[in-house]
Amino acid sequence: MKKSLGSEPEETFDTLFEGRLKIRQKKEGYRFSIDALLLSHFAEPRPKDRVIDLGTGCGVIPLILIFKRKAETVIGVEVQPSLADLARQNVSLNRFSSKIEIWEKNFKELVKQSDRGTFDLVLSNPPSRKVGSGRINPLEEKALARHEILATLEDLLRTGHHLLKNKGRLCLIYPATRTADVFQRLRHFHLEPKRVQFVHSHPQDEASLLMVDALKEGKTQIKVLPPFVLYKPGGQYTPQAEDLIR
Repeated sequence: MKKSLGSEPEETFDTLFEGRLKIRQKKEGYRFSIDALLLSHFAEPRPKDRVIDLGTGCGVIPLILIFKRKAETVIGVEVQPSLADLARQNVSLNRFSSKIEIWEKNFKELVKQSDRGTFDLVLSNPPSRKVGSGRINPLEEKALARHEILATLEDLLRTGHHLLKNKGRLCLIYPATRTADVFQRLRHFHLEPKRVQFVHSHPQDEASLLMVDALKEGKTQIKVLPPFVLYKPGGQYTPQAEDLIR
């Protein structure tokens, strides 16, 4: 991820894919991490899929899906007005206004406000820390993005099940320490895990992240992919990780 000049003082102007994708972010507020790149790479949208990203932040996942994964159209949903506005700016900046739409709302509202079974693929890099676990960041943008203050894992899966067509897919990235919670709640909402991949910082490290691809009303059968390792022993990116940013 490359940083450049030319942004407002409270923002940074960042680029991905050797400068071909441009992203404004808040300097002090919530900023996307490698989680967004990992999930965008893992999701593998199919041609003609109708895709929605729940908790889109600055819009980075829709931007990557259009730019690199060649999705046709993507909707990003963001509850925080400042981030939703930033996402719209980033869509316009990259000239993707005909392909990406940003909805400013809590994704929980979609259960009542949107028709059932209208999407092929739901993605989310959601808040993952339970309220009461760990220090809540004093910056509201970061706090709402990291802790389950406005929406929980259960809210996310309930919304995903409502939005997905039968045999539609839900892809999410979550701390590996909550793997049992994820699997239990997925099955509660009839979302069957089909592909699973764990992310490790270094080959010898325990997994830090879980990526899962679940099928609505799918049959029981899980494909566990080889681990995704981010860094070589010397600290450089692995070829896998290099592919995320090129």
